[in-house]
Amino acid sequence: MPEDNNKQNLTIFVISDSAGETASKLAQATMAQYPTVEFVLFRRTFITTDESLLKALKDAEKHNAIILHTLINKHLVEITHQFCDKHQLYQFDVLTPPVLEVEKRSGIAPSNEPGAMHHLDKNYFRRIKSMEFAVKYDDGKDPRGFLEADVVLLGVSRTSKTPLSLFLANKNLKVANLPIVPQAHIPKQIWEVDPNKIVGLTNDPEVLNTIRKERMIAYGLNPDSAYSDIDKIKEELNFAKDLYEKLGCITINVASLSIEETASVILNELDLEDHSYYGSEEEIDEV
Repeated sequence: MPEDNNKQNLTIFVISDSAGETASKLAQATMAQYPTVEFVLFRRTFITTDESLLKALKDAEKHNAIILHTLINKHLVEITHQFCDKHQLYQFDVLTPPVLEVEKRSGIAPSNEPGAMHHLDKNYFRRIKSMEFAVKYDDGKDPRGFLEADVVLLGVSRTSKTPLSLFLANKNLKVANLPIVPQAHIPKQIWEVDPNKIVGLTNDPEVLNTIRKERMIAYGLNPDSAYSDIDKIKEELNFAKDLYEKLGCITINVASLSIEETASVILNELDLEDHSYYGSEEEIDEV
């Protein structure tokens, strides 16, 4: 195969005095806009000294990298700006501008504490409790969880109920889910849940057919089975649709949505807030 001479190769360096998650997400969102560009992403995290920062910057210079940084220490920020100006490197200071704007508007100086977002505070432990809740009440193991949940997910097999439950749990929401199977018993607790807390997940038959076949192959089994049969899948989806209409809950087709996108739709549709970082004092004290 002839070499593609038009192929672009770019390097991004994420530099942070903490875990670097914020800058990494920004880098990933940027890279996603250029599917034909080959990126290399380096992370230099927990940078707290001049020496470690300069080493990271020199490494970035070798690659003529795009630098995204979340440094809160003013001294380290200044070193980064000076180095990048001197060596003509592109750098984007993710954190400093909004922090300074808040200081300007509030009249309160920032704590300038690295990793402040990741404190092991009450909000953090509430998130752990939400994760434990999602595991405990996954797959309809205990119907009592439906009445305690902030969100109840319903869906036929392979509509991402479990990963979606865990993703929402990481936003401090208690989530329980139930697999929907035609003619199967629907726990009475489901009918007692506020419909505004229930989300019915669905999918396109063809997409579900492909997913289930791949699942069977991954298990070393015959991909052509009742589980992946297109007519059976349509029957399941119709059964689920009828149930969602009876419950009066919202329905989301996840065929073309990522877990993150589905979670965002749920937060919007159910008018829920993302409490993954902060919640009201009242909510936090309930832990």
